Amino acid sequence: MVLLLAITCAVAVGNIYFPQAIGPLVADGLHVSADSAAVVVTATQVGYTAGIVLLVPLGDRIPHRTFLVVLLGLTGLALLAAGCAPALPPLVAASALVGLATVAAQIVGPLAAGLVAADRRGAVTGTLLSGSTGGMLLARTFSGTLGEWLGWRAPYLVAAVLALLLATVLAFAVPATAPASRQSYPALLAEPLRLLRTEPELRRSCWYQATVFAGFSAVWTCLALLLTGPAYGLGAQAVGMLALVGGVTMLCTPLAGRLVDRLGPDPVNLVCLLGVLLSTAILTLGALGGTPGLAALTIGTLLLDVAMQSGMVANQARVYALRPDARSRLNTAYMTCAYLGGSAGSWLGVRAWGRAGWWGVCALVALLTVLALVRHRIPQTPNRFRDALGASYSR
Repeated sequence: MVLLLAITCAVAVGNIYFPQAIGPLVADGLHVSADSAAVVVTATQVGYTAGIVLLVPLGDRIPHRTFLVVLLGLTGLALLAAGCAPALPPLVAASALVGLATVAAQIVGPLAAGLVAADRRGAVTGTLLSGSTGGMLLARTFSGTLGEWLGWRAPYLVAAVLALLLATVLAFAVPATAPASRQSYPALLAEPLRLLRTEPELRRSCWYQATVFAGFSAVWTCLALLLTGPAYGLGAQAVGMLALVGGVTMLCTPLAGRLVDRLGPDPVNLVCLLGVLLSTAILTLGALGGTPGLAALTIGTLLLDVAMQSGMVANQARVYALRPDARSRLNTAYMTCAYLGGSAGSWLGVRAWGRAGWWGVCALVALLTVLALVRHRIPQTPNRFRDALGASYSR
């Protein structure tokens, strides 16, 4: 069951990212400029953000199996519409619908958290995040290769078949669950804000992820500027090759989940934050250029990816443990804060680059990490972890 849910996460998340690789093919096929074709990617991402806010809270109101089947069915139909779009405006509209409906991964997390024992929640969360990472990384390669071979419509049509097939499988494989809430839809939409006010552990998790994801986004936004600039003089393909190194996180997040189950989320968060800080020190060497600089960028981005994703496992495990009856609404609050942090990080990163170059970007990431560390505390570290370290953390 966990493997099937991880595949669901991979397919759902992949739908957000595969259009990024076929933008030029869309431009050629529909006879529009590359800048105009890029609106397709933007529409998908805007739709996804809207789906997190407007649809994910319904995961506490609608039985998970029914909700997942409906979401994947709507995603499949929207992908079919996109693949058959005769012009750019219908494609943009269909892409927005794809993004809106493909939030299944945000429903799978709360579902899985309710199906497993508390001492396995971290491991399962790590496995699901591994599936999401795989979908994100492989989607671009899948769509780019298939698009070059059969045209830009082919990735949309194949993705539609996968979504509809998965919806059929889940209709029979996912166990029936009772809704956790009977609140009205307006009340569900307002609940994430109320939870942010009343749940300090939710605010803490959101703060950790928002700051780290902001630094992550700043690095990857400015990395293309560094690699294509005078220090390296490489093409845009170099950024894509460097991103593939992040595939290692698919192996690391399940391990991080098991550590969360054994030690609790706070020690794992602390190690991840220190890992981000160390990655920042390594990334600064990327300003040197040449082979040593490229090696530093490879190691630094890998460490940053692993630390960010592993920290997400710890944060989600903490969030899911707060209110079993409101996991989807908690996840809405958490993911919204994370994406807001990422958007702010991209904006701040470009400005840091304009003022101080790559050194400024690394300094920004270090500052954001320190802000997270200042908030860090270890309130309820398990006894076995305290004994192993010979420390004495009080409850």
